[in-house]
Amino acid sequence: MNNIELWRQAAQDIHWYQAPTTVLDSSNPPFYRWFPDGVTNTCYNALDIHVEQGRGEQTAVIYDSPVTDTKRQYTYAQLLSEVARFAGVLAAQGVTKGDRVLVYMPMVPEALIAMLACARLGAIHSVVFGGFASNELAVRIDDATPRVIVSATCGVEPSRVVAYKPLLDGAIELAQHKPDSCIILHRPLQDATMVRGRDLDWAQAMASAEPADCVPVNANDPLYILYTSGTTGQPKGVYATRVVTSLRSSGV
Repeated sequence: MNNIELWRQAAQDIHWYQAPTTVLDSSNPPFYRWFPDGVTNTCYNALDIHVEQGRGEQTAVIYDSPVTDTKRQYTYAQLLSEVARFAGVLAAQGVTKGDRVLVYMPMVPEALIAMLACARLGAIHSVVFGGFASNELAVRIDDATPRVIVSATCGVEPSRVVAYKPLLDGAIELAQHKPDSCIILHRPLQDATMVRGRDLDWAQAMASAEPADCVPVNANDPLYILYTSGTTGQPKGVYATRVVTSLRSSGV
């Protein structure tokens, strides 16, 4: 079996709103495109399809934090409910297909929920390492120009609590680009001052959110932007396409 046939068969394992007729567009090397005429949604392939196929009560995520002594589990159905509602929160803040959302959070389930919610809307998320100093965060804000930033009051490390919110406020002050809004997850170990008219509380926003449906997007549309460290120069944004990540979520 050649590589083209291999990926043609792999593509049959994911959901398409419009099935591709071409596997690889090699007409403009080295800028190759996989499944160029396909239309899909990564969040649908990661969550919705599992619920629809009867796996809704199976465990999708296990969260176990020895630092905070916290354990949580989400079934596919529970995770889908959270993601659809947070997508509704983002949509209410004006996030639409192609918009950027910056995720500056600790490694908690809400970070995953935010990423999948962006994918659900066809938005592009960019995860920035939690606890980055304000100037490093500001550089990435100016480059990605996010409509919304999702963050938390703090991160928790073995020997200290890192206050995220002051770092975020400092970064927005330094940055030329200003987000329309920030959605803040409040954690018990650290409170934070909210900026009126800009900051929303995660829990309050989720309580009144209307679930959002998946938005069909082109297979080669960007899913996320991941920045290099910037150790030897300006951080460089690298993006992954939606079809590649959808294939990974299907186990390919």
